[in-house]
Amino acid sequence: MRKALLAACCLLASACKTAEPAPQPPQPTPEQPAPAPEAKPLPPGLDGAAINDKADPCEDFYEYACGNWVKTAEIPADRPRWSRGFDTIAARNEDLLRDILEAAAKGKAPEGTPHARKLGDFYGACMDEAQLEASLPGLKAQLTKLTAVKNAKELAQVVGTLHAQSVFPLFRFGSNTDLKDATQVIGEVDQGGLGLPDRDYYVKDDEKSKALRAAYVEHMKNIFVLLGETPEQAAKSAASVMETETALAKGSMTRVERREPQKLYHRLERKGLKQTAPTFAWDVYFTAAGAKDVQPINVSHPPFFQEVDRLVKTLKPEAWKPYLTWHYVTSVTPALPKSFQEERFRFTAQNLTGAKEDTPRWKKCVRFTNGALGEALAVPFITQTFGEDGKKTTQQMVEEIEKAFERNLDTLAWMDAATREQALVKVRKIVNKIGYPDKGRNYDDVKVERGSFLGSLLNASAFEQARQLAKIGKPVDKTEWLMSAPTVNAYYNPPFNEIVFPAGILQPPFFNREASAAVNFGAMGMVVGHEITHGFDDEGRQYDAQGNLRDWWTPTSDKAFRERVACVKNQYDGYTAVDDVKLNGALTLGENVADLGGLKLAHAAMEAWLAKDADAAKKADGYRYTPSQQFFLGYAQSWCSKYREAFARQMAVLDPHSPPYWRVNGPVVNLPTFQKAFQCKEGSKMVSPAAQRCEVW
Repeated sequence: MRKALLAACCLLASACKTAEPAPQPPQPTPEQPAPAPEAKPLPPGLDGAAINDKADPCEDFYEYACGNWVKTAEIPADRPRWSRGFDTIAARNEDLLRDILEAAAKGKAPEGTPHARKLGDFYGACMDEAQLEASLPGLKAQLTKLTAVKNAKELAQVVGTLHAQSVFPLFRFGSNTDLKDATQVIGEVDQGGLGLPDRDYYVKDDEKSKALRAAYVEHMKNIFVLLGETPEQAAKSAASVMETETALAKGSMTRVERREPQKLYHRLERKGLKQTAPTFAWDVYFTAAGAKDVQPINVSHPPFFQEVDRLVKTLKPEAWKPYLTWHYVTSVTPALPKSFQEERFRFTAQNLTGAKEDTPRWKKCVRFTNGALGEALAVPFITQTFGEDGKKTTQQMVEEIEKAFERNLDTLAWMDAATREQALVKVRKIVNKIGYPDKGRNYDDVKVERGSFLGSLLNASAFEQARQLAKIGKPVDKTEWLMSAPTVNAYYNPPFNEIVFPAGILQPPFFNREASAAVNFGAMGMVVGHEITHGFDDEGRQYDAQGNLRDWWTPTSDKAFRERVACVKNQYDGYTAVDDVKLNGALTLGENVADLGGLKLAHAAMEAWLAKDADAAKKADGYRYTPSQQFFLGYAQSWCSKYREAFARQMAVLDPHSPPYWRVNGPVVNLPTFQKAFQCKEGSKMVSPAAQRCEVW
């Protein structure tokens, strides 16, 4: 979703939550084992079997905390990644959601489940694979209506019709908060229309990129053959789609460029959009898209829409049919016969994920149902998983870390008093959302067809798009959540100035009722600190306390901040993501700053918590590890992960987060609290020389 891209800075990239480690960076030869008495017990919440006692935490902390886990863990065949944190929780959550949905499909949903019949029918339709095999004639009839484009006006009509169903060829259209007036919602058109995950896949000239493009064209050809074209026709169709998508890619901004919010704000209104791309029949389009009278519009990247206009002028009408067909079919592939799904899996597995088996049908159906009717499905999930004690403790943890941020402001010699005052106002205005929304979404208008998953999927998509467009011109609803409660993630939303922690992530190993406070602060506390710091990273800091894109920094503090984040960028530029692929320090900058700040804040909050809570201090004492060591191990072990090589390469291009190996080792080299905790000496690999140490917040 556009809002998730522009507004929400998440702990984990939400598009692909699954993954073998790319071959990890070379592991150093340990010099000595960790200084920890073996006679003392391991604190609850830590996994002793994961720890590699033969490694030196001061030389490679990730290897020490996770080495044995990485050595023994197996990536499930249907996943490109497996992690001790996100993926194990997600798998547990999916098992529970499956039980709820299978009961609902039999008319036996847990008592109090809203829209129980719709949940059961949606899931049941998705699971009816015999019905999927009969979906092709209906698909072809729909394609005939949607792809018979003879002129620019008909193109606008078809594109608008598809967009109304959340199928987005050419570009994306939706609603978003006005970045300079965070009280209002406006329309927004954004670059899009690509089939590969990023514009870089179309423009890079290295051999791997060329091979991927060739594989993509072959994949498209195979799909067109499944639709009934001859191999010769299918090859021409695939080449035509590739030509159109390449033109759109060349007109698109890079992911690094899109990290600058000022570059994405061009409120041109409907009139200005029509002047930017005059050949496209915008009035026809908006009527078909379901926003006939829309006027307030942000155009994220005007040059992209100039390229759209050029294509509308120059492409022959027959070129639009394969392009529109391709985007429609790939949007609904999960509702099509198995042959389409198998071909789609073959391409993505071989080129993007490395998965060995396709995702089991029940998992797909759980995910689609959660995506379509998530806030209804969340109700029984919350009842069975999320206790009030967890919510209360998380809220207390959040407040303690926010206080740590306030105290830390007074220690920042690089920030002047005027900027510090504004930062204090902003952190005190952060809204904390924990667990689930107070009011669930109404799905009365979603039409679910038990006999047609294709119809149900499109109906749910159309409902969501209409819901988004209905916001335009209205005040922002700041009670809305961007994730459903079972989601294993968290986010900071700059225009709302809020941090959000769904119930899905508030489970072991991130939050464990049995663990010591030190372990919980290292795992979940760091997540909290990470999201708070996003309000003050290189993007988030550009928004004020009310959520408006406004410069509240003095020139002196602005210059000092830029110098400090440049240090972080340069540090991560020196790391290897996988094989010959380096980390992109500019792309991952915000997340790296948030990791560094989050760890520092959470550790300070843990110390304050233990100082005033004698019971918690006693529970954290007497173990094999000191509270500070527990803290850092709790953090590291929540990131133990393995990635398949193809997926690691994809994430190096797409993901604004660093790989888990560097999310652990990258921040700790800058933290004196870590070096003190493990008694690391100057010259150790986990100790940056003072002159090279990076510190922002």
